[in-house]
Amino acid sequence: MISISTNSAPSAGGHYSQAVVHNGLVFVSGQLPIDPVTGEKNTGSIESQTELTLRNVQAILEAAGSDLNHVLKATVYVANIDLWGQVNTVYARVFGEHRPARAVVPTRDLHYGFLIEIEVIAALAD
Repeated sequence: MISISTNSAPSAGGHYSQAVVHNGLVFVSGQLPIDPVTGEKNTGSIESQTELTLRNVQAILEAAGSDLNHVLKATVYVANIDLWGQVNTVYARVFGEHRPARAVVPTRDLHYGFLIEIEVIAALAD
């Protein structure tokens, strides 16, 4: 098992790794819309939060030797299910033709008042 850490995504804020690689799979911890360079918390629109969160996931996947096209399963936590249409639009644009398995989990409160958190499981790139 290999722990992944990259400065291209927000550092882990607790006792966990940004991701772990094991048996050809990358398990990315839940990511939030935090700018990895400034540490600024994006509490703007759901679209901007979704974009930044997916870019953080992407950076961690790339540090682990994978990418968005190798995502097998995504779990999306959204603070209000009424935001789902906007989230799905950004998600579809970022993933393009790739359609990993996905679960959407409506939740009430996310850390720091964010509207979204995303975790993924991906295969290592060939």
